[in-house]
Amino acid sequence: MTVLFSQLLVPGWAQGDLIGLNDVTGEISLPCHQTDGDLFFDEDPRQIAAAKSLCAACPMAKACLEGAISRAEPCGVWGGELFVDGKIVAAKRSAGRPPKKLPELVTAERKPERKTELEEVALAS
Repeated sequence: MTVLFSQLLVPGWAQGDLIGLNDVTGEISLPCHQTDGDLFFDEDPRQIAAAKSLCAACPMAKACLEGAISRAEPCGVWGGELFVDGKIVAAKRSAGRPPKKLPELVTAERKPERKTELEEVALAS
């Protein structure tokens, strides 16, 4: 059985008469129905960004996101947000093992310690 995304947004769709995309969206053209659906489930960060940008112009983005949250979608871009394990995340973690020690960043608030002139003279002697 094929189920359209729009059918998942309508409570009771599985109890009887199936409804079509036009019953939910009217004559609105949805970007996700005009594009290859695999784009919304891609692993590549550039493809994820492309999917999110398509959602940004979609008139159903809010309803799509609400439906995905209610279903705890396990993965993919829904309503302009990325889901991983049923939760919204900013970005997918890249494959591979993280480094054992992350490089230390120097910020404006935290500069490397400088020795005073007295300490330098004491160390030099």
